[in-house]
Amino acid sequence: MMGCPNQPTLKLASIPTFSFFFKTPTFPFQKPPLPRPIKALSSSALLQTSTKAPQDQGAKPQWKATIDFKWIKDNKEAVAANIRNRNSDADLDLVLHLYDKMFTLQKEVERVRGERNAVANKMKGKLEPSERQRLIEEGKNLKEGLAALEEELVKLNDNLQQEAQGIPNMTHPDVPIGGEDCSTIRKMVGSAPKFSFLVKDHLQLGKELDLFDFDAAAEVSGSKFYYLKNEAVLLEMALLNWTLSEVMKRGFTPLTTPEIVRSSVVEKCGFQPRANNTQIYSIDDSDQCLIGTAEIPVGGLHMDSILSDSLLPLKYVAFSHCFRTEAGAAGAATRGLYRVHQFSKVEMFIFCRPEESEHYHQELIKIEEDIFSSLGLHFKTLDMASEDLGAPAYRKFDVEAWMPGLERFGEISSASNCRDYQSRRLGIRYRPSEAQVTSGKKSKGNLAPPQFVHTLNATACAVPRMIICLLENYQQEDGSVIIPEPLRPFMGGLSVIARKSL
Repeated sequence: MMGCPNQPTLKLASIPTFSFFFKTPTFPFQKPPLPRPIKALSSSALLQTSTKAPQDQGAKPQWKATIDFKWIKDNKEAVAANIRNRNSDADLDLVLHLYDKMFTLQKEVERVRGERNAVANKMKGKLEPSERQRLIEEGKNLKEGLAALEEELVKLNDNLQQEAQGIPNMTHPDVPIGGEDCSTIRKMVGSAPKFSFLVKDHLQLGKELDLFDFDAAAEVSGSKFYYLKNEAVLLEMALLNWTLSEVMKRGFTPLTTPEIVRSSVVEKCGFQPRANNTQIYSIDDSDQCLIGTAEIPVGGLHMDSILSDSLLPLKYVAFSHCFRTEAGAAGAATRGLYRVHQFSKVEMFIFCRPEESEHYHQELIKIEEDIFSSLGLHFKTLDMASEDLGAPAYRKFDVEAWMPGLERFGEISSASNCRDYQSRRLGIRYRPSEAQVTSGKKSKGNLAPPQFVHTLNATACAVPRMIICLLENYQQEDGSVIIPEPLRPFMGGLSVIARKSL
């Protein structure tokens, strides 16, 4: 589809955003010290579909997703088209070949197991010595043959699971097909501010107002790190606390999260921590990573559990620091605070019933739009095209705000509906109440069988890019910057960031 196809000495690992097509007021903010040495691999954009991590042939997966292979096989053409539309490198033909092979082998295992049991039953009766000896030999041969078949079946199942976990989620029918350029505008809010003076970018404003120090951070930590100073620190705290208070008004439970998680949890959320292209820092000699988003630890909060129907929806708003490699992100378009290795973020996350996820996706994007409108930003909401979804997202809305100093729109948030892609990997289910059961199907104890929840995530505030927006949009001719009114109570009543007196 032409036109619409789509430095630091740290050692790294990746963050994708993938999705499966399965059947259907003040808070303390303190940075924890980093643990052992961190290794950075190369990376590409954080929430993009990345290439498969190199796997040892026949390597045993560390965890298994509950994949509906029959559904995949019955909907082969739709799944194949979805893989093409997402520009994924998943090998559907290999998955189906392995599934058929495993199905055949399973039947053979059952047949041999039946023969072995039959021989064992025959030996319970009175037998001639020669007949007993013959049955003993036959049973021994069957036992050895069965052990070999079962070993082969385990390896085949592991191989199948490894390949199938790379298949992306199915895609909402309204999602535009193609690359990022094919994304469609869902909403445009406000208009770009007009200035009667030469506009400065956030780097120049930050230097003149003594708000950042990139040079010292580069000496201490490396490029793409920064110190916030003076009013910029207050602005970060104000953004975090104001955003938390606004989202909590909508019924979200506040969280702070671990910022180091197991690699397996990263993978279950749809990211690839040890792929060739990665955004995640992995910790040497451990199975742990630094988080690139609070989506990962919040997603793991209810891992391997069956939730009560009465608890749903579970809505969380989480504060965390985020760490991303941002390899290959050099250039004028990503200078300053736009792409950095460490930043603060407020993330929304919802666990809900399957039939409710589209409703909550709309709710999440509405909350984002309300927050950015309250700050007086000019922004557009995009329905992202298929190649830009990453593996977990069924549908994703991005918000891009106007940044006058950069003279372009820049992404400040996204909201994704992942349906049951993550919950099938994380093992998160719920048991429907009696009123919801319409099929009459019951499980043990006369209870409705558990179903996988749907998960959604959305960025409420990514601090560095919000600081860019506020500094550049609210700059004044005298070099000062006006603080938007909603943030002033969270900055001790400060209304203007002015030049420091000499």
